[in-house]
Amino acid sequence: MLRTWIARLGPALGLVIVVLVFALLTDAPGRYLSTFNLRIVLSQTVIVALGAIGMTMIIISGGIDLSVGATIALTGVMTALGIRSGWPPSLALVAAVLAGGFVGVLNGMVITTLRVVPFIVTLGMLGIARGVAKWLAHEQTVNVPTTWMNDLLVTFPRQGWLVLPIGVWTTLALAVFVAFVLRRTVFGRRIFALGSNEAAARACGIDTNRLKVAVYACAGCLFGLTGAMQMSRLRQGDPTVANGAELDIIAAVVIGGGSLNGGEGSILGSMIGALVMAFLRNGCQQMGWPNYIQEIIIGVIIVAAVALDRARASWATSHA
Repeated sequence: MLRTWIARLGPALGLVIVVLVFALLTDAPGRYLSTFNLRIVLSQTVIVALGAIGMTMIIISGGIDLSVGATIALTGVMTALGIRSGWPPSLALVAAVLAGGFVGVLNGMVITTLRVVPFIVTLGMLGIARGVAKWLAHEQTVNVPTTWMNDLLVTFPRQGWLVLPIGVWTTLALAVFVAFVLRRTVFGRRIFALGSNEAAARACGIDTNRLKVAVYACAGCLFGLTGAMQMSRLRQGDPTVANGAELDIIAAVVIGGGSLNGGEGSILGSMIGALVMAFLRNGCQQMGWPNYIQEIIIGVIIVAAVALDRARASWATSHA
C-alpha cells in the first residue's frame, strides 16, 4: 500500500517541489505563480503532453519510440504544405494525423515482422522521417497563410469564454479519453498485459503482433496531431523543429510513473510529468539561465527518473 501511494503521489509531489523552488528563486514569486504565467505554461505544455499521451501507451506495452520528434517535424511540414496548397485547414489536420499513424504502423510492422527491438527500429525511423520532412520542405521553413489553425495554441484565445487555448482543451479531452481506454476497456487491459508479460499475454490468446501495431498506430496519430499543433505554434512548418523532443516526452512519462520495463504507467502521471518539464523550462527562462543550463538540468532529471524506475523495479522484485 505504501508503494502504491508513493507511486501515485510522487509525480504530483515532484511538480509541487519544482514550482516552489522556482517561485522562491525568482525575484517576483507572484509573477511566476500568476494566472498569466500559468496560461503560458499550459500552452507550452501541449506539445510534450500530447506526445506523452501516445508515448504512455507505447511504454506501457513494453516498447519505446525515438522517432517522435522527427514525426512531429514531418507532420508539421505536411500540414503547412497542405494549407499553403489551398487545402481546407481541417483536411490538412486530418492528413497530418493519418501521416503520423502511417509512421506508427511502419514502426509496428517492422518491429513485429523483422523481430527488431523497438529502440533500433524507431531510431532508424527518426532519421527517415526527419529526412523526408527536409525533402518535402526543400530544407527550408514552409510559411502558411492565416487560418483558424494559427489560433490553436495562442495564449489568449480570441473567444474570451474559452479562457485557455483550444489546443489545451483538446489535450485535456484526449487525456481523459485515452485514460478511460487504458483503464476501462479490453484494448487497454491488453496493452497492460502485453507490457507486463508478453509470453503470458500470447498464451492467453492475445494477438500480440497485431496489438503492437495498433498501439504504435494510435500513438502515431497522436504524434501527427502534435505536429499540427507545433505548426500552429510556430505559424510555419519547420523540418528541423522538435529535435530532441523525444527525450522530454519520454522523461515526462517516466517522471509520471511509467516504467521502461513495461506494464506500468498512467495518463494522469504523464500529464503531471509534462507539467514538470514545462514549469522547469519556464522557471529557467524567468531566471535568465542560458539554454545549456536547462539542458543539463533536464538531463539530470531524466537520469534520476530512470534510476528511480530501476530502483522501484528492483524493490518490487526483491519483495515479490
